[in-house]
Amino acid sequence: MSRPRLLFVSPRFLFPMDQGGKIRTGNILFGLKGGAFDITLASPAPADRDRYQDAIAAASDHFLSWPEHVPSRLRRALALGSRLPVAAATDRSAAGQAVVRSALDRGADVAVIDFPHADVLVPRRIAPVRTMFTHNVEAEIFERHADRAKGLWRLIWASQGRKMRRLEQDSLSRCDTVIAVSERDRNALGKRYGLATANAIDTGVDLDFFAMTAPDTAPDPGNDGGTLVFTATMSWAANVDGIHFLLDSVFPLLLSARPRMKAYIIGRNPPTSLADKIKARGLDVTLTGFVDDIRPYVARSHVYVIPLFVGSGTRIKAFEAMAMGRPVVSTTLGIEGLDVADGEHFLRADDADAFARSILRLMDDAAMRDRIARAARRLMEDRFSWNSVARQFEAICLRALERKCRPSSDTNGDRNARDADIAS
Repeated sequence: MSRPRLLFVSPRFLFPMDQGGKIRTGNILFGLKGGAFDITLASPAPADRDRYQDAIAAASDHFLSWPEHVPSRLRRALALGSRLPVAAATDRSAAGQAVVRSALDRGADVAVIDFPHADVLVPRRIAPVRTMFTHNVEAEIFERHADRAKGLWRLIWASQGRKMRRLEQDSLSRCDTVIAVSERDRNALGKRYGLATANAIDTGVDLDFFAMTAPDTAPDPGNDGGTLVFTATMSWAANVDGIHFLLDSVFPLLLSARPRMKAYIIGRNPPTSLADKIKARGLDVTLTGFVDDIRPYVARSHVYVIPLFVGSGTRIKAFEAMAMGRPVVSTTLGIEGLDVADGEHFLRADDADAFARSILRLMDDAAMRDRIARAARRLMEDRFSWNSVARQFEAICLRALERKCRPSSDTNGDRNARDADIAS
């Protein structure tokens, strides 16, 4: 028998997989390929898409695309006046809508929409099972930004939060099923939007690529040194906010105890505000910009830090650090939605004093660094491979397809299936 057809609509070209959402989606598609579904991936694509042909083929059986246009700052600013949040307003594309309609006309059994703002690419009514893959509680991100912002920015973030909440409510309510990236997000979405069917998958990590490197691989920090590392897209406001917190509030406390402390901040497009602050204070902090491979930087560091106070979903970077054998110090939000234990797999710290104390404890105690790093790596190996996550995703899509194909008279079966979804 032929396999059911799954159309996966992404608002971003997935390659290179250098951002959290792209890493998650790309690895799930790699795991789905060759399984229960025949997969068509539809997304924008850059002019040099051919260089990624092997990755595209590894993620899908068929690839459909439209020209990629990265929105300018002017377009994003003008989109503030839209009834839609900026992400949705700038993802809307007549070419993309035409490609998706054509793919639907050819036939699909399940349509997966990657992020709520990608819903602007899909007709409001479609025949296939409509599935939303939501990597975050999107409105929550804006609300958290608004809580930390002041003046005009507070108003802008609050306005975007209201628009995103309306979009999420509308988009998710029209779906046959919703897939969230953690139990915490599933519960939050259900509470906010009254979802009948919401499911949770785990966050995964590529255990072969992010192989364990022994904690003693990094040079001995001695009594007055040590190296921190953080990896993220540095054009995202939440990451920039976190690094300002690290430099303003945590680093002075660290330097008073260990004056040769240094850090690597890895990620594309760091703003000049960070570079200027580092230079003015004479800090031994390197903004690398984009790098092809983060692993050498992580290997020569002692502690991986996640100083985040804004965001939603889960931070894949935390699992990557744990897989590589680096102890993590994180805020509660930075580790949100991940099933790890404070004191066993990482150290939690939600203010500057606690953050500095946790880092210094690890710098002073090599055995503690080793114990936490190895416990976290074992947990990654036991539970969080991407292949396992892909099987979870596939099972949810198959159950949703089975429900839609079941005769409508089987009301008790429908109710039981909904209950199984909510409990899964």
